[in-house]
Amino acid sequence: MGTTSSGSGDNKELSDFLRSRRARVTPEQVGVTPGASRRVPGLRREEVALLAGLSADYYIRLERGRVANASEAVLEAVARALRLDDVERAHLFNLARPQSVARASRPAVPWRVRPGAYALLEVLRDAPAMILDGRMDVLALNRMACAIYADFDAVPARERNLARFIFLDPAARELFIDWDMAARMVVTGLHLYAGRHPNDPQLTELTDQLSAVDEDFRRWWAAHDVEEFSHGTRRYRHPLLGEVTMNYEALIFPGDPDQWLLVSTAPPGSPSSEALRTLAGRIGDLDTAAHAGSMVSPERLSDRQLQGHRETG
Repeated sequence: MGTTSSGSGDNKELSDFLRSRRARVTPEQVGVTPGASRRVPGLRREEVALLAGLSADYYIRLERGRVANASEAVLEAVARALRLDDVERAHLFNLARPQSVARASRPAVPWRVRPGAYALLEVLRDAPAMILDGRMDVLALNRMACAIYADFDAVPARERNLARFIFLDPAARELFIDWDMAARMVVTGLHLYAGRHPNDPQLTELTDQLSAVDEDFRRWWAAHDVEEFSHGTRRYRHPLLGEVTMNYEALIFPGDPDQWLLVSTAPPGSPSSEALRTLAGRIGDLDTAAHAGSMVSPERLSDRQLQGHRETG
C-alpha cells in the first residue's frame, strides 16, 4: 500500500484519487441525465472528459495514471469537472506531477527542530503544545502535551508518531471523545503529505503498518480524502481531568511547510480552562521540586500527583 507509482510505470495514487473523486460526483450535480442502465457510482469517465473538454481516450489514460506531466490547463479543467476544492486541487497537481514534486521534496532524513521552536514550547507552559512533521512524527512536545496525550519521550524515536498513537494505542480511543473525527483527519493529512513526498519510505512503512492492523485506517486510507486541519475543537475524556474541551491551532513554521506547531487552549473561565490551569500548576510544582533536588521527575506525571484536580475541581 505504498505511495509511489506501480512497477508498470502507472501512477496508482493519481488513478485512485481521480476514481474516488469521480465516484463522488452525481450526474444530477453536473446536469447529466443518469439513464436507466447506469452501473457505476458517480460519473462515467466519458462524462468527466466531456465536462473537462478532453477526449475520452486522453482522460481514460490520465485516470489510469498513464499520462506524464499533464498540462496545467488540463488539470484545471479536470479539477473543475470533478468539483475539487482548493486542497483537493493542489493535491491533484502534486499527484499528476510526481517527478517535479519529488525533485522539490527533501530526502527522508530526520527532521531537525530549530532551537527557537524548542524555546517556544517552553514559553507555552500553560497549553499542551507539540511540534510535528507531515508524517505526524512527534518531534518535540512540552510537559502539558505529555500529560494530556502520552509520554512520547518514553517511546523509541521511530515510533513517536501521532497516527500510530491514535490508531494503535487503546488509550487514544478513550481519550478522544470524537475519535472517528480525529482519526479521519489524521488520515487525510497523511494523504496530503503523500502527494508532496511521493517517495518517502517511512511514510510507506507507516501506512502499510496501520493498514495491516487497523480496519478503520485501511478503509479511510482507501477513500483518498484530503483535508487541511488548521484549527478546530476537540473534546477529550482525560482519565484524571475528566471531560475537557480545547480549541487547537496548527501553525506552520515559516520556510518549512512540513513542520508545524499544534497548540491547544480552552476558553478563559471555562471548566476546561480551570482543569488545564490546575494541571499546569502541578507541573510547575514538580519542576520546582526537581530544581530543589527532589527525586521526583517532572517528565511524567503519575495518577497520585494529578489526583488533586479531581478532589478540588
